[in-house]
Amino acid sequence: MSSLRELAIKKNLKLALAESLTGGMVSAAIVAEAGASDFFLGSVVSYQDSVKVGILGVSPSTLASQTAVDPEVAIQMAQGVRAKLARHALLDYDQVIGISTTGVAGPDPVGDNPVGLVYFGVSSVRSEQVVVETFTGNRQQIRQQACDRALELIREQLTAILG
Repeated sequence: MSSLRELAIKKNLKLALAESLTGGMVSAAIVAEAGASDFFLGSVVSYQDSVKVGILGVSPSTLASQTAVDPEVAIQMAQGVRAKLARHALLDYDQVIGISTTGVAGPDPVGDNPVGLVYFGVSSVRSEQVVVETFTGNRQQIRQQACDRALELIREQLTAILG
């Protein structure tokens, strides 16, 4: 199986991440692989809503009405990190894939959102989509499952774009 690096290099694609509940876990998993700088632009760990708004451009009204655990927030995070890091790296927007994670790791629900609910935003030349998953376990287990699923989504995007 090809590494994320090999897949990205085949299409001259770069990756940008916006993490909330995973708190940098996805980024850490990516940079554990030698040569990650060949395709990984970086990430924004946007744990607080003010960072989601100020850095990623998430709508304050969406956050106020829906909380950060929302499909629209997930896609805005992915679009925002993709646009910002592409611009700062002097890359064409189509060369960058943006992935985001937002959800509830627990131990308590957030509003009406149960523990384990996670939204992943995907922004790429191929699609703009939100993937929703529900994981079980304790806080660390939910965060690890979300990290693993985010890595799968990155692989899926790269493979589909290679098409």
